[in-house]
This record gives sequence, structure tokens and C-alpha cells, in this order.
Amino acid sequence: MKKVLLIASVSFGVLTMAQEAKADAPATDTVKAWSIQGQNTLMLNQAAFSNWVGGGANNVGWLAGVNYNLTYEKDKDLWENIIILGYGQNNTQGTGVRKTQDVINLSTNYGREFAKHWYISGGVGLQTQFAPGYEDGNNPDAKKISNFMAPGYLSVGAGVTYRPNDNLTVTLRPANARWTFVLDEDLQKAGTYGLKNDGDSSLFQFGFLGTAMYKLKIMENITLLNTASVFSNYLDHPERLVLGYSGVLSMKINKYISTNVTLDLLYDHNQIWKTQLKQTLGVGLAYNFDNGKKRSENKDNQSWFKK
Repeated sequence: MKKVLLIASVSFGVLTMAQEAKADAPATDTVKAWSIQGQNTLMLNQAAFSNWVGGGANNVGWLAGVNYNLTYEKDKDLWENIIILGYGQNNTQGTGVRKTQDVINLSTNYGREFAKHWYISGGVGLQTQFAPGYEDGNNPDAKKISNFMAPGYLSVGAGVTYRPNDNLTVTLRPANARWTFVLDEDLQKAGTYGLKNDGDSSLFQFGFLGTAMYKLKIMENITLLNTASVFSNYLDHPERLVLGYSGVLSMKINKYISTNVTLDLLYDHNQIWKTQLKQTLGVGLAYNFDNGKKRSENKDNQSWFKK
């Protein structure tokens, strides 16, 4: 009996010490360094007419897209990756299938904090499209004016990034190389997208690139995402700025259904000496997800972005 009591006492003492050691151990950091946010959308539109004296053409259209933001934040490191893909078509009776949306936009930017909210940064960006574009409303029988990687824009640069919270990011790159690729041989003509000679497949530029992103919550379930950019080529006519703006107004109906209105403005003298405008409106399925908590102090500022 004494042996049993001795063994029980020793066991109880070991268990107590183990529990105390466990209680004294530092708590595990549950905040994840990676934050993965995104939205998947499928928008549909349709119109049908029968004996309608006001006129009209039957049509059906769709637009699909993804918008992902993968961010790594730990200590003084900030690494942000953005994936934007979108494609849409409309089929109108008597006209046929036409493209309504076509975008590929990929970027990555790494920064090391040197002052509060300020980072020495460097990054790469790629912009192009999936399918050919045509002069007459994307009519395949008309003159082709664009294609995959025609043009394609590749930017590589270094500078500083200002990021006070998850809703605002400004990047300034005084040293930025920009290549314009025209890989479709049918479009490799002098003057097209700034090409110097017939048969050229690329154009090199070096200059200043500035980009900004601002997320605004207008009211409950209504948000506006603004992105803007400016590029100046040091090597040739630096006063001729390439300007871009994109706005996405999202009106969330419920967890899976929302309305999106987009507006894109672009001025690039190497494409056309006019301001380009594109606007879309769609109602359909949208699934948002937010996996991982950022270490930013103002994480609550983007709680609206959660599903």
C-alpha cells in the first residue's frame, strides 16, 4: 500500500509540474503571416423580344472574373501579390458573339519597412489580354487591332511604398523599366503601340511609375475600389504621360449575389491620341473569401471585404 501511495504521489507531482510548465509556456501566435483575400464573380445579362414594336434584338451575355490579393506581412517584411483575370462575351441576334471584357493583370511587390508605414520596395507587373480584339466592335471579319501579348506590358522597378492601412497603398518607382510586347506578327508595324520599325516585337522604355489603390466603404454592402497609375518615359517625351484609372463599385445583395459596375479610363499616346473609356454593369454570383488575419493595425478597416 505504501508503494502504491508513493507511486501515486510521485505521479501527481510530475503531472503538477508539467501543468505548471505548460501554463508558463508562451502562448502561440495565432495571427497568420499570410492573408489571402479574393472575389470570384459570374455576371449574366439577357434580353428577349417578341412582336415588340419598340424594337430590340435578343441577346445574352456573361462575364467571369477573379480578383485575388495574397499578402505576406511579418516583422518588417511586406509582400503583396495581385491576380486580376476577367473575360466576358455578348451574343446579340443578327450581330453574333462579341467580347465585352478581357483583362490579365498580374503584379508582385516586396517591401522592407524603413519607417512607420514606409517601405523600400521593388516589384514586377504584367498586363495583357486573352483573345484578339477587332476594330469594328470585335467583329472577327474586321481589322485586328490587338491580341494576347499584343500588346503586353511588363514593368520591373524599385522605389518606395506607403501603406498606412489595408485600404490605401501608394507605390512610387523613380527607376522603372517598361517593355511593350507585340508578339502577333500581323500587328508588328511601325507606330503600332510605339514600335519603331516594321517587324519589331518589343519597345523598351525607362522612367517613373506611380500607382495607388484606395478602398472606400460608401455604406453597408456598397464599396468602391479605386486604382490609378501614371508612367513617364525618361528616354522619349517624358511629358507624354501614360495615365490609367479603374473603379469597381460593388453592391452586395446577399452572401452570394451582387451587382458590379466598372469604369476604366486609359490614355496612352502609343495606342491612340484619345482617352479610352470602358464601362460594364452586371448582376450575378459573387463569392468573397478572407483567409488569414493581417498584422496591420487597421485590419478592422476592411471587414467589409469579408464574405
